[in-house]
Amino acid sequence: MNLSPFHLAIPVDDIDVCRNFYTNTLNLEEGRSSDHWVDYNFFGHQLVIHYKPKTKEDSHTNSVDGKDVPVPHFGVVLQWQDFHDFADLLKSKNINFIIEPYIRFEGQVGEQATMFFKDPSGNALEFKAFKDINQLFAK
Repeated sequence: MNLSPFHLAIPVDDIDVCRNFYTNTLNLEEGRSSDHWVDYNFFGHQLVIHYKPKTKEDSHTNSVDGKDVPVPHFGVVLQWQDFHDFADLLKSKNINFIIEPYIRFEGQVGEQATMFFKDPSGNALEFKAFKDINQLFAK
């Protein structure tokens, strides 16, 4: 499958704090920027953090595999070993996980490693990896 890079722009309420998080905690490469937005190389995709004043928003979750998954969320499907290396990096940086790294649907179709955490502005991120990438869309 030949994938095209996606573009995702998300709101952040503090550019400096979130710039530090995405650059120094997640180790993403920074691209173009201004005082109101910053581009990142998000595992080959374009992620842009845009300043937006904080507003009161309700948080919502859906139950998946017995865990409360935050909605909305975004992230990337990594290779199996890359996921585990990234999880180790995040643990070493004391990320406060919403859902700690674990194996979901173990032994079933779609078995995957997954983890959830939030950035400093409250945007929920999920990173996952499939034991068999051919099961990405399997039923």
